[in-house]
Amino acid sequence: MELIEQVRQASSIVEIASQYTSLKRRGRKWVGLCPFHTEKTPSFTVDEEKQLYHCFGCGAGGDIFSLVMERENLTFPEALKSLAERYHVPLPARQQIRPEVLKLEEKLFKVNELALGYFRKNLVATAEGKKGLDYLKKRGLADETIEALKIGYALNAWTALIDFFKSRDVPVSVLEKGGLALPGSRTGEYRDRFRGRVIFPIFSLTGRIVAFGGRTVVGAEPKYLNSPETPLYSKGKLLYGLNLAKDAIREEGTAILVEGYTDLSSLYQAGIRNVVASLGTALTSWQVGQVMRFASRLLVNYDGDPAGRTAAARAVPLGLEKGLNVDVLLLPDGLDPDAYLRKHGRDRYVGLMKKTVPGLDFLIDHLAAGARMDIPEEKGKVARAVVREIEKAPDPVARNEYLRRASSKLGVPEDLLRNIVGVRAPDKGPEEAGLFCPAEKRLFQILMTDPSLAPDVFADCGEEIFLGLRTEPAFRYILGCFKRDADWSFPGLQGKVTPALLAQLTRALFEKTSGGSVEEAQECLRSLRKVQLQNRLKDIQAKIARSERNGEKEELLALLYQKQDVTKQILSLR
Repeated sequence: MELIEQVRQASSIVEIASQYTSLKRRGRKWVGLCPFHTEKTPSFTVDEEKQLYHCFGCGAGGDIFSLVMERENLTFPEALKSLAERYHVPLPARQQIRPEVLKLEEKLFKVNELALGYFRKNLVATAEGKKGLDYLKKRGLADETIEALKIGYALNAWTALIDFFKSRDVPVSVLEKGGLALPGSRTGEYRDRFRGRVIFPIFSLTGRIVAFGGRTVVGAEPKYLNSPETPLYSKGKLLYGLNLAKDAIREEGTAILVEGYTDLSSLYQAGIRNVVASLGTALTSWQVGQVMRFASRLLVNYDGDPAGRTAAARAVPLGLEKGLNVDVLLLPDGLDPDAYLRKHGRDRYVGLMKKTVPGLDFLIDHLAAGARMDIPEEKGKVARAVVREIEKAPDPVARNEYLRRASSKLGVPEDLLRNIVGVRAPDKGPEEAGLFCPAEKRLFQILMTDPSLAPDVFADCGEEIFLGLRTEPAFRYILGCFKRDADWSFPGLQGKVTPALLAQLTRALFEKTSGGSVEEAQECLRSLRKVQLQNRLKDIQAKIARSERNGEKEELLALLYQKQDVTKQILSLR
């Protein structure tokens, strides 16, 4: 049996959920106040038999793994390991093949803890550390902020940290693996990586120190220096400050994204706590995925200079692709958040937060800025670039709205934008309310509750039948498992669908339904196929109308044949 399923069967979702709220049995389910939002009337429901939870108030939902992930702020592997240990499920042998790897990681965590203590003592208890403290004070940081962010100072000496660890019998090779020491390019002798710098520790989501960042106070280059990639730290997979900001982000529903630790420090000092930093590196899809766990909106507030605007333009599509509502905060005079706050204060900054630019509008302006929009070819190039980004948005309703806005902003007819890459307008109906249609919901219920039906269900269909559906990622996961002859489960959907869709899929499984059959599943597929063909027919009819207007006789004839063929296919499904 797969480890995930072993842990799921061994675990009690009622027991785990009871850690976060008081549950009372109501029939075959358990009910209590939701641990994810404030409420007076219990709407949080736990189905012990199905091992699922759903809040009918805020819409939160999932299984025991997502519950632990959300409440304990863990990744899926961390939640899996935590539950396995709690319910005494043996971890797979592969975790025991290389104990030296786990041993090294724990050693590096310990080294980082000692290094942080050393850096923090330097800041407040050494004469040189006063330089760092003065720098922080000049930037307006209070003692409470310095303490909250655990800021320290690295002495401006070649081997101060190495000597500190040498007295504790920690070999320099371990410091090198942790990114704290490096060999000299000429002599090969080891030296401290961080020297003469204010030190900002970088924490994992669970609060463990994985790396450090430093800002010089002695005029060295580069001005900012971060730890290299280590067994504990991967730059593109971590957001600075998320360990502190996650609760505020969840409460506000918005994550403010800045470039570096000085920007974050200033916002934190100003009492704005729902902020994270990408540490000057290009934002990654992985990092956006971390934001998704806590927020539905991403507010990009990079530096106001050209480089910052370019970085923001790259960040916007990543957020749209993940289904986030993305806005951009543009600061005047090319200022970064830190400089703006020090110059104008908190109230002015908060005022600007109410005047953000929708991410799509910002992206269009950025793409159009370097083009001659009065030249048709260049305008077409910009339009195609915009639509390519819109096409990545997972929600068909959002895609539809983005296309309308792009049409208005670019001055290009909406149907023409749709024809660029074949993005169609979604049908009126359940999807416009953020739901999926009955056929896809029922098919999902059948395949999740009785996987043995899959061979007959998938005998004559492929991935293309699910294209464009709101549930496409879920069916793609199931079909992928089927093709690999692997089991699929609800926990397997983690990271493959948005939190909003995961909650709706949970609700679908919460419903009381009769046992499914191959015939019912195939009827669902026919319904989905019919919807696809009807949408295809609408696209063809729109193209026919355009060809008639433009006098394109050959194109019109080909489209009429296509219309006839699609119409026959629709009739054959009745």
